[in-house]
Amino acid sequence: MWGGVAVLLGGMIMPDCARADDMAEIRAIHAEMRRLEAKVQQIEARHGGAQNAQHMPASRTLRSGGRASTAWTAPSPSGQITAMPDLSRLVIGGPALSDDAQAAAAAENTMTESIIPSQPKLDLDSSSPLAITQTGVDSLPPVFRIGGVSVRLGGFIDFSNIYRSKNLTSGPATSWGSFPYANSPNAHTGEYRPSAQLTRLSVLLQGSPTKDETLSGYIETDFGGAAGTANSYQTNSYTPRIRQAYMTYSNTKWGFHVLAGQAWSLTTGYTQGLLSRHEQLPPVVDNNQIPGIVFTRVPQIRFIKDFGRKWWLGLSLEAPQVAYAASGSSSDHPMLSGTDDDILASSGTRILYSNAGSGMLNPNAKYSMDVAPDIVLKGALDTKPAHYEIYGLARWFKAMSQSATGGPIRERVSFAGGVGGDVTVHVIPRFLQFTGNVLAGEGIGRYGPGMLPDATFKANGTPAPIPEIIGSMGLIGHPTPNLLVYLYGGVEHAGRRTYTGTDGYQYGYGVNDLSLSSCNVEMITGGSCDAQTHTLADLTVGGWWHVLQGGYGAVMTGVQYTYLRKFAYKGGDGASPTTGGNTVYVTFRYLPFQ
Repeated sequence: MWGGVAVLLGGMIMPDCARADDMAEIRAIHAEMRRLEAKVQQIEARHGGAQNAQHMPASRTLRSGGRASTAWTAPSPSGQITAMPDLSRLVIGGPALSDDAQAAAAAENTMTESIIPSQPKLDLDSSSPLAITQTGVDSLPPVFRIGGVSVRLGGFIDFSNIYRSKNLTSGPATSWGSFPYANSPNAHTGEYRPSAQLTRLSVLLQGSPTKDETLSGYIETDFGGAAGTANSYQTNSYTPRIRQAYMTYSNTKWGFHVLAGQAWSLTTGYTQGLLSRHEQLPPVVDNNQIPGIVFTRVPQIRFIKDFGRKWWLGLSLEAPQVAYAASGSSSDHPMLSGTDDDILASSGTRILYSNAGSGMLNPNAKYSMDVAPDIVLKGALDTKPAHYEIYGLARWFKAMSQSATGGPIRERVSFAGGVGGDVTVHVIPRFLQFTGNVLAGEGIGRYGPGMLPDATFKANGTPAPIPEIIGSMGLIGHPTPNLLVYLYGGVEHAGRRTYTGTDGYQYGYGVNDLSLSSCNVEMITGGSCDAQTHTLADLTVGGWWHVLQGGYGAVMTGVQYTYLRKFAYKGGDGASPTTGGNTVYVTFRYLPFQ
């Protein structure tokens, strides 16, 4: 019966092969099928080839109207082999014209294969970095089609066990800049947080109007949201949220690509090219990455031009947001408190730099007053041994100021930004990869997981971008197809941006006349500590073991350890507060689509 269904489905989606202009496509598809068959044989050979073949379901080719249609077989409860339909050819609603050509074009345009055919790749198995960080949805076959649109599903069920040596009261996204000093009781106890919030689902929709063009839509969500009613008492009802949601247009003939929606920032490093879902994300478990990695995940519109798929040029206009720091802090002298409407004690200037959300924004969060999008211009080069990137970042900060005695309200705008670069080197092709990134400039704290501040203020209320540098290096090893190991080191550093007020005290960020001895005074109620962080440094080591894989999906388990150290600027009393902590993850994932 199933064999008849497969034949019927094959006939329903049969293209008109008689047209001469389709013959070239058909030959290309046949060549791709032969290539994929050879790749399957290579993978089977690595996993035991003939021995494993005894336990794998047989397959056969059915024909309908002169067209091959593949169906796979599976054992019935009685042990008899029964033909099953190929659901990747299921069509819902409307004719599916040239589906195979569409799928081939989509694979070509979205770079699901290596951009440079001779370039070595690590992401050949589901225990690869891209499969772990991006769900590997591009490499999966369509589950079904809706008219001329293919639908691919990706994602995993995640259960993470998190232990931190200091209590941050943080879920599976570590607040790296919040490790407490000794004055806090939370610095003297650890925390254990089991969580399923990182469970993820992704959907990739693709259609090809022509053999050179592809339209795509990608949605990725997890359960990292925490509504006002979310808690961990009884039901742990944490809410779904947008990780990524964007549309793309690619034209391989022109080498032109457009992205619009929420995605990883163009400042993020890439494994090859500059196209989405090829980001060089560390294969770590923590949802906030690790200090030193450069990224945001925000709404944007991006334009990419490739030149022979070797040279790349990208321009991205991305949603802005500014994290302001206090303008000084000590019980000895007043300071900017961080509310919407504040007075700079050094000059008596009143400023407004943020507002509470309304409409569909979070009313409990503060949103900066933005002038223009963050602009990223990046160039990249793909070679056989390595991938290189260099980029520039431009930002604008705005605040409103007025004299405390009255007078006109003035708009104060400052320019910020920096330059950065990324590199990925295939040290030992297929087995060892080196990756590094750096971003240096002013007002770039938002782009690091440590969330150091972007800016403070001058005496007249003008935003003062803080000089900063963010960087990391890492090694990713793939000793066997079932094992991935990694080692990363990262740093985020914020420089000084201060001025002396009319009262003789320093204001801004990185001031050195604060009283900080109380940061080391242990108090069960929590003492006062106005330390300003200048450096976050971390060392992370971990690995993933590919436990099982088959027609039932894949099962992986991961272990990760991170050591973090936080350093503050020295106070006027000679105190130099410092703290640190350890984080351990033990994670289990089921990837049903891989």
